[in-house]
Amino acid sequence: MADAKHKILIVEDDPDVAEMLNAYFRVQGYEVFTVNWGEDGVRAGQSISPDIIILDIRLPDIDGYEVARRLRADRRTQEIPIIFLTEKRERVDRLQGFEVGADDYITKPFDVQELRLRVRNALKRVSQGSLTNPVSGLPEGALVDERLSDVIHKSGWALLHISIIHLDSFRELYGFVASDDVLRAISLMIHNTIKEAGGADDFLGHISPTDFIVVMPPAAMASFQEKIRSRLEQSLDYFYPIKDREQASKRPDRLSIKIMDVPSVFGRFSSVDQLKKELLSK
Repeated sequence: MADAKHKILIVEDDPDVAEMLNAYFRVQGYEVFTVNWGEDGVRAGQSISPDIIILDIRLPDIDGYEVARRLRADRRTQEIPIIFLTEKRERVDRLQGFEVGADDYITKPFDVQELRLRVRNALKRVSQGSLTNPVSGLPEGALVDERLSDVIHKSGWALLHISIIHLDSFRELYGFVASDDVLRAISLMIHNTIKEAGGADDFLGHISPTDFIVVMPPAAMASFQEKIRSRLEQSLDYFYPIKDREQASKRPDRLSIKIMDVPSVFGRFSSVDQLKKELLSK
C-alpha cells in the first residue's frame, strides 16, 4: 500500500474516469484530489502541493499542455511529477508533452494497474532525489561528486570519460522510449565490463545524462578501455531499426561513442566542479 502522505491531484474532465481513479487510488492508500478544469488544476497544484499530478490533455478550458507549462513555470510546483493521461497517440503529441515537462505519458484506454506502477515509479524517483539517474539507475549528483572528491585527493586511481554522441538526434527520430533503451543498454554494457575487471572499488556514474565516468586502478584501465570501446562500437548499429541501418551509417548525426582517457587527477584540481567542467568541455 502507498504511504497515505502521498497526495495525488487528478485533472480530468470525464467524470466517470475521474471518479474511478479517485476510488482506486484512495483504496491504494493515497490522498486524492480531483478537479475537472485546467485552470482549477493550476490553482489546486499551487494550493494542495500534491506529490504527483495525473493530467488529462483535453480539458474544457485550457489544455493539459498549458496546465503543465504553468506548473513548471511556478517555483512552488515546478518539481512535481506529471503523468499525462490522454487519447492522443501520435509521436508529435508525446514530444509536445515531454517538451512542457511531463514525466510520463499513458494513453486511453489505459490499464489502471499500469498507471498505478507508473505513479509508484515516479514517486520513487522523487524520493531518490538526484542520487541516481532515473533511466540507467546509475549514481549521479552527490554520489558521483563524493567519489570524484576521493579521486582528486588520493593517488592510485585512473579515470575514463565515456560520452554518447547524438543521442538527442536519435531521440528526435525514434522517440523517448527508444532513446532511453539506448541509454540503459549502454549503461549495462559498461557496468558488466567493469564487473569483469573485478575491482571491488571500481566506480561508474553519470556526470551528465549522456556522460559516464569510470574510476578504477590504472593497471586495469587499459584492458577495460579496449574491451568497452570494442563492445560499444559494435553495438551502435543495432539500436537502429533494420530498415534504417544502412542509411543511418551515412548520417552525420549517427549515434557514436567518444571515449577519453583522463590523466591522473590527483593534485591537479582544487574541486570536483573544476574537474567536471574540464571533462564536459572536451
